[in-house]
Amino acid sequence: MVAAFLLLPVWPAWAEAPATEITQLRLERADEGVLLTAHVNFELPPVIDDALAKGIPMFFVAEAALFRDRWYWYDKQVASAARHMRLSYQPLTRRWRLVVSSMPIGNSGLALGQTFDTREEAMAAVQHISHWKIAEPGELDPDARYNVDFRFRLDVSQLPRPFQIGAFGHSDWNVAAMRNQRLALENPK
Repeated sequence: MVAAFLLLPVWPAWAEAPATEITQLRLERADEGVLLTAHVNFELPPVIDDALAKGIPMFFVAEAALFRDRWYWYDKQVASAARHMRLSYQPLTRRWRLVVSSMPIGNSGLALGQTFDTREEAMAAVQHISHWKIAEPGELDPDARYNVDFRFRLDVSQLPRPFQIGAFGHSDWNVAAMRNQRLALENPK
């Protein structure tokens, strides 16, 4: 009876934890390689929304790995790709900025940047990935079978140190989802 009362304050926090799910994952073989289209559905927890409103950028990572089936050993990874996204709010201009790169985003390097007027537009751009090339056409054997592991997460390792320490072990900072899907054998026409 006492144990039930001790767990009672923990229950509402656990029940309200927002879920992150990959609602769409489509793979296609094209002339330019293997293309991935995905939609990740999630709501930002209030602690992350608050940090964004104060001008602290959030970093998201989408990762895809292509594996060839092998009957005699573990599946062999033949290709991988990563997409790093930095979402930030600029309080002075009241605009949202999304920077996308194939490498971790730092102060230098090539990255594609886009600005948005509203938070909803910026979040829609983070949550939807369209025709992302994850493998070259020469990396695929037409007779082999392949699986793709797709993973999306909030990268807390790129946050400022005080936030990294505060995020460790708290479910409010856990925005992550993973899905595996078989690559279709036929080429689109």
